[in-house]
Amino acid sequence: MPAAATQHRKQFFPINGLFREYLQEFHRSMDLPVIYEDLLKYEDSFPLVDRDGEDTLWQTLIYEQQHGRELYDGLKRIYVLLRSGGDESILPNLYIDRVDFCTFGNTKPMRVRVVNQYNDNHDYFYVKKADASRIYGLELEELLSPNHINFLVHEDTLIEEHIIGVPGDDFIKEFLPRPDLHEVRLAKEFIKFNERCFVRLLGDMRAYNYVVEVTPDFEQSQYRVRAIDFDQQSYEGRRTLYLPQFFKNNFPVVKLCTDLINVETSKQYQREERTLIKRRLNFALPRVQHLRTCMCADQISSAEKTYQLRKELAKLHNDFRFMLCHSMGEITFLNITITLGLTGAAAYFPEGA
Repeated sequence: MPAAATQHRKQFFPINGLFREYLQEFHRSMDLPVIYEDLLKYEDSFPLVDRDGEDTLWQTLIYEQQHGRELYDGLKRIYVLLRSGGDESILPNLYIDRVDFCTFGNTKPMRVRVVNQYNDNHDYFYVKKADASRIYGLELEELLSPNHINFLVHEDTLIEEHIIGVPGDDFIKEFLPRPDLHEVRLAKEFIKFNERCFVRLLGDMRAYNYVVEVTPDFEQSQYRVRAIDFDQQSYEGRRTLYLPQFFKNNFPVVKLCTDLINVETSKQYQREERTLIKRRLNFALPRVQHLRTCMCADQISSAEKTYQLRKELAKLHNDFRFMLCHSMGEITFLNITITLGLTGAAAYFPEGA
């Protein structure tokens, strides 16, 4: 990666004691037989190419035989913990096909390919360095979005499930021109996705950071846009970075929205999504309140970005209470409170408001 790019890598934030207690209480934290650093002890690697022979920018890792055997056994056990709660009766059915390493991502993730030897069906999961802001993003995805997500944390290692779908950039290039695309349904879903990201302040939803799930219906397909990268949860200072509509590589979908959906209908879809988020929040209110306590007391961004975002959101909402926020967690939950119109126990107001 060029030196200029590495200078802009996202800053990592450790998981503090309060947040670790939360993760233990809700069964996100457990002892694992393999940690991220174990996977770095490889002997060699070679480029992984796709079906067209193009470089994927992932490297497949080669391990010394004994170390590899122990490592793969541990990875199988992690997969069983992630997918079936630790039911090891399925372990004999599984083998680890390969471990791939991505050097260009913020977290430098490892991708593990698991195969069922009886039917050759395969699945993936990811091993990453744990970052507090990313894990807050995963928890908010579970609590406030229509999607369930599995992950585990052990010390400074994060295990994430693979999220199935067509990568957004591939979808725009290959699916958008298709005559059987239901354009209005896709436009509606992108508007709702845009709203979900802004309400909970999930940033950097460029086309390669989300996937599109396509579900055949009895008449025409339905679509759901799902975030797959949570590095930029409540991290950036510019409010536009929390709105997927402003990223250039999303422009073809944004144009579809503006061409097919009028302003009033767009506002209707936004209201619908806010109502759904509010229902999810109220359903899991004690857990959300616990997460809020952790996040408001935590540092997951720089002071400069925090001050910039609170200023921009204060102006956008015409609400001075943002200027009383001292952390990204406080800004996030005040933004949730205002955009969803929350009152009572679900509402959040920074100290002194």
